[in-house]
Amino acid sequence: MEALNVLAIMLVGVWLFLPAMVPNSAAALFGGKTKMDFGRTWKGKRIFGDGKSWRGFFGGAFSGVLIGLILIGISSFWDPVNYGGFGPFWSNVGVLFTLAFGALLGDLTGAFIKRRLGMERGQKAPILDQYDFVAGAFLVTALFFPDWVYANYIEGWHIAALIFIIVIMFVIHRSANIIAYKMGVKKEPW
Repeated sequence: MEALNVLAIMLVGVWLFLPAMVPNSAAALFGGKTKMDFGRTWKGKRIFGDGKSWRGFFGGAFSGVLIGLILIGISSFWDPVNYGGFGPFWSNVGVLFTLAFGALLGDLTGAFIKRRLGMERGQKAPILDQYDFVAGAFLVTALFFPDWVYANYIEGWHIAALIFIIVIMFVIHRSANIIAYKMGVKKEPW
């Protein structure tokens, strides 16, 4: 396969993953009010912590779905069908929901793990901070749409898209957090 085709597959892979990349940042913008754990503890430690709110969770997830719908609209003019895509409309919507909500469920799992390890909100947890939402998005989407995940991120040269996402996610995550920190949305730049 030509290098340009592999590059196109990698870029389409990121394009398709945007509905999972947006929710964490959007959750920080929407956050506040009622905490997801209602301030409760488990084994003496907060379940998720103050950084996880219901408003942030749903605001972030629906932001990811909205971005996905915009991408689908753009795809009607530019169809990446030769390199992969969301699929038929109703599958599109399902994939968008699983990517967006899966990303935030992965982030919640990361927060839960950090609280169990005795880490405070905002404390650095390399790898976990960058990849909890990636794992959540892929796992939830693979649970409901395994053929879509296989076709767009595993089959043949499409594995290059998955590898590319894993490699660049650290840089993207770090950059987004620095921007959010400078905007005053986050208390720490990581």
